[in-house]
Amino acid sequence: MRDYQKLEVWKIGREIAKEVYLLTGEFPKSEIYGLASQMRRASVSIPSNVAEGCRCDSNKEFIHFLRISMGSVKELETQFYIALDVGFIKQEDFDLIMKRLDEISKKLWAYIKYLKDGKNED
Repeated sequence: MRDYQKLEVWKIGREIAKEVYLLTGEFPKSEIYGLASQMRRASVSIPSNVAEGCRCDSNKEFIHFLRISMGSVKELETQFYIALDVGFIKQEDFDLIMKRLDEISKKLWAYIKYLKDGKNED
């Protein structure tokens, strides 16, 4: 079993989730069960699926959970576009979070490729 707490993608995922909670805390109160809730769930899903995948016995299973994390990244990107479109976040905050999401996206894909190439056989 892998130690998820040592993985950079898990650490970055946690940081992103924290940023999302702080940003969505400034959304209108009417959005607490709407877009804010969706964004929070997607952000928490990123490191959660990395951690869950670490308990898997094979790279194939682990990759499955890393792909779910990647799906959550793309979901969150879309939700941030919507938040920007409706004026819930400033362009500056949007740009910063999108940079972070791009960073984790690249790292997740690199880790998936690393595992698929069999360099880390279990």
